[in-house]
Amino acid sequence: MIIGLPKEIKNNENRVALTPSGVFSLAKHGHTVYVETSAGINSGFTDEAYV
Repeated sequence: MIIGLPKEIKNNENRVALTPSGVFSLAKHGHTVYVETSAGINSGFTDEAYV
C-alpha cells in the first residue's frame, strides 16, 4: 500500500498523523510511505527522523 503523510495546514494544528516509529513500522511491513517536508516539525519530529 502507498501511504502519504501531508503537513497539516490548519492554524494552531501541531499534530502529525504518524510518528517516525509509525512510519518505520509501516515500511517494515512492506508499505511505501511518502512524508511531506516538515510534516512533523510542529510536533517535534525532524525530516531526518522519518528516514
